[in-house]
Amino acid sequence: MIDLDSILKQIEPSKDEKIKVNDFSMQLIKIINQMAHEKGINAEAVLLGSVAKGTWLAGKGDIDIFIKFPINTSREELKTQGLELGKKCIQIVDGNAEERYASHPYVTGILKGYQVDFVPCYDINSFHELKSAVDRTILHTEYIIKNLEPIQTKEVLLLKRFMEMVGTYGSEFKVGGFAGYLLELLVLQYKSFQEVLIAAANDWKPGYKIDLEEYGTTDLFEDPLVVVDPVDKNRNVAASLTIQKMSEFTLAARNFLENPRESYFYPPILQVNKTDLRNDFINRGTKTIIIAFSAPKIPSDALHPQIKKTKKSLVKIMENGDFNVLGSDSWTDEEKTVVILLEMATWSVSLLKKHAGPKVWDSENGKKFYEKHPEAWIEGDQWMTLVERSYNNAESLIQGILTPRGIQRVRVGKHLKKEILKNYQLIDVMDLLVAEDVEEQVLEFLHHYLHKNEFLNRPI
Repeated sequence: MIDLDSILKQIEPSKDEKIKVNDFSMQLIKIINQMAHEKGINAEAVLLGSVAKGTWLAGKGDIDIFIKFPINTSREELKTQGLELGKKCIQIVDGNAEERYASHPYVTGILKGYQVDFVPCYDINSFHELKSAVDRTILHTEYIIKNLEPIQTKEVLLLKRFMEMVGTYGSEFKVGGFAGYLLELLVLQYKSFQEVLIAAANDWKPGYKIDLEEYGTTDLFEDPLVVVDPVDKNRNVAASLTIQKMSEFTLAARNFLENPRESYFYPPILQVNKTDLRNDFINRGTKTIIIAFSAPKIPSDALHPQIKKTKKSLVKIMENGDFNVLGSDSWTDEEKTVVILLEMATWSVSLLKKHAGPKVWDSENGKKFYEKHPEAWIEGDQWMTLVERSYNNAESLIQGILTPRGIQRVRVGKHLKKEILKNYQLIDVMDLLVAEDVEEQVLEFLHHYLHKNEFLNRPI
């Protein structure tokens, strides 16, 4: 049996770290509240999120400061004054402010080594007063502080670390995994890290339902996992969790319970080199192509959905052209490069393909078909002919559709479309793996593509 206490000592923030994070948070709050008072702005800054709840991992004390405005404040006033207070605060502590938009505008900055978000919100007491999605964070923080026992914060840390290391933590679109608040609710439901894993391994199926406050509203949702928000009965906390990440966590939980190892709480040691990757791809007997282009300057939450939509559309077009796609994936560093990988089980097809016409019994259309295709014949009760394909290899099809005219067939976001048409590269993975200047991150992406279960099972 592994020693979870020894793991906790490494992943739990030290007493010194807790004091530093909390003291700095209070300093920022004091600055904002003093500025609001001096400017006559009716607002109050409060600490929310994992730091306020004591559920952050060592070295990852991101600070969430929410600036609360009265319910009767206009949206424009809340946005303008809230962002101004956040930016001024960042300037006072010699940081650089960056304005961002999720479902709601906020200001972020790296201050003394911490990522700090300043989020304007409404000061609500119930979900009935909700004006924006971020307003719930006040209620979430209050609920966890009230209900999560101090000993259970340690269970949350173990669960969070485990999920991070098996690749299922994070509710943002690029991950599609478990949010921090969701982990806290799972510990409240099951009492411990171990019991969460047991439930996931043995009980969870698509549509599994958890209702801590017994609101009786689980049937409102059709997501893979349903966890009714204790502070809002009409919301599923697990709505952003994909069936992929739910399945991966379930498998990782089973593997861990069958063979508990401390390695599940640490990054796997990657053995990545170009020679091994080349041999792995050669042994698959397929042909893998990479489409690479510049990343557009848009937020990551907008970038990742566009990449996945584009990849999915490209796969469909290839399949419709009779080019069987064995696998596909995508990667981006979110700043410079986007990569879409297509592993082709079928690279080339015959120049001619069968084309079905009308039924023999449809004399009028059958006559027109035969006049257009005098070489046509009957198979069963249907006219058939041969037509020439526009493309008889996968590369020519990709090149044909990544043109100003051809790209109209692709479901691609406008920002990606612009970058693809500006300049893209079509690279055979074999050529990539003999190049000298391949980024380490790209090699790791290829490694993970070939070894999809590496995070989920640690046999050694």
